[in-house]
Amino acid sequence: MNVLVIGNGGREHALAWKIGQSSRVDRVFVAPGNAGTALDAENVDIAPSDFPQLIKFAKQNNCGLTVVGPEAPLVAGIVDAFQDAGLKVFGPNKAAAQMEGSKAFCKKILRQADVPTAEYRLFRDADSATRYIKDRFPHEGEDVPVVVKADGLAAGKGVTVCRKAEDALEAINQIARDKIFGDAGNQIVIEERLDGQEASVLAITDGHTIVSLAPAQDHKPAFDNDEGPNTGGMGAYSPTPIVTPSMMSEIEERVLVPTVHALKRSRRPFRGVLYAGLIMTNQGPKVLEYNVRLGDPECQPILMRLKTDLIDILEATVDGRLAEIEPLQWDPRPAICVVMASDGYPGDYTQGHAIRGLSEAAQLPDVKVFHAGTTLKGSDVLTAGGRVLGVTALGDSIATAKLNAYTAVKKIRWEGAWCRKDISDKAQILPS
Repeated sequence: MNVLVIGNGGREHALAWKIGQSSRVDRVFVAPGNAGTALDAENVDIAPSDFPQLIKFAKQNNCGLTVVGPEAPLVAGIVDAFQDAGLKVFGPNKAAAQMEGSKAFCKKILRQADVPTAEYRLFRDADSATRYIKDRFPHEGEDVPVVVKADGLAAGKGVTVCRKAEDALEAINQIARDKIFGDAGNQIVIEERLDGQEASVLAITDGHTIVSLAPAQDHKPAFDNDEGPNTGGMGAYSPTPIVTPSMMSEIEERVLVPTVHALKRSRRPFRGVLYAGLIMTNQGPKVLEYNVRLGDPECQPILMRLKTDLIDILEATVDGRLAEIEPLQWDPRPAICVVMASDGYPGDYTQGHAIRGLSEAAQLPDVKVFHAGTTLKGSDVLTAGGRVLGVTALGDSIATAKLNAYTAVKKIRWEGAWCRKDISDKAQILPS
């Protein structure tokens, strides 16, 4: 069959690469893709928001399955549009995608399902949110253990973890008054700050059966030691020792299953990837947020390790027969993804810098360089985003995987390139 992947980031490159390994797949198209997907698949110059043209292309090119990568088209209803056109498509419909499209809606479902999560308040304007912070924390210099979030989609950047009242008030100003995230800031969620290590547990569900993927750990803050502003993710590794097999069972029982049931009861049955962003507190795992697609960069190390044919999993989900597939097979070796970013990210950055050393990195064993923000100009690969590459490597241990990934990173250069140097170091404090 032919498969269409929608999106242009590192997640979509990893999806196209993995789908292309299936013996059942003839051609993989990526719309619009990037310089990396141009090597592993066929790029199509159609924007993810152009539903009519995507549907027309899928029909004309006999695409037996379309896989939606990013959250924005899912929240906008691309799955509904494809289904109405009689096409097979992987991902949740518009109603179910509100689990990521609205943090307030997600919190409501978590409360209904009795899933452990942070206490929260919802505000519809900056003034009421500001009054709440000033009334609750009147003393200058006191710890303000809250997190301020834009309700809607903000490319992973609409979250501010606060320590002082000034942090919270500034976040409220940026979200609700300056509208730096646009309409995503029409509502504000303020919730209690939870302390502990974060983990990502991704599961695929057809609304009845839940198949968990290998757990991973993302690194959201920009700089080493989890300092600096939040980003879309500066690296990830899988598996993470913080999620033991017994912890995984608890997460499935207390988090994933109740959430899927609550969505079904709300007449929003979920089919696709349900990604729980968790924090491991002293009281056990609690949900920070849900995403409705594969995480980026968690997707890259997870798919590096997956040995089961991905097409079999995706098709079974769309057809509602996930219970029939065999248990997933995994490479026992850990994998690590290091994100290489543009100077200035997650703030302002320049684009169009030529990237050198990609072919040298690609020749290293157990390494795959996934492209995120890249474009082709003739034969040159240029930077075209904040997060540019996801350098991913396998190794016999987490330490070896890290060494392999950073060995590849050192071979790649462009003006202003940078990365965190401590991806996966958290695993070293736990038995691996």
